[in-house]
Amino acid sequence: MQSDLNKMLKKHQQLNQLDTAKVASHIQRESDEWFYNTVMLEGYDVPFKYVRKKAYKSLKGARVNVTFYPEIEEVAGMDFEIMKVVRIRRA
Repeated sequence: MQSDLNKMLKKHQQLNQLDTAKVASHIQRESDEWFYNTVMLEGYDVPFKYVRKKAYKSLKGARVNVTFYPEIEEVAGMDFEIMKVVRIRRA
């Protein structure tokens, strides 16, 4: 499994990997058929966002491994930095 991650990181230069990060908060919002998830990690001021088809149990307090890339999201005419999550797993 680790070799798959290494291949993905090598192929996509913008991707980053964080291991055993502690989740400070986890919020899920439902819109149409999707669940929009926002995770805040301890030591980071930037939200990590991802979508899923089904609701997921809360990750608050859990340690996770996250594969992500930085992205800019415009809200009310202002740009905010977010981290777009490609893969998130419990550590």
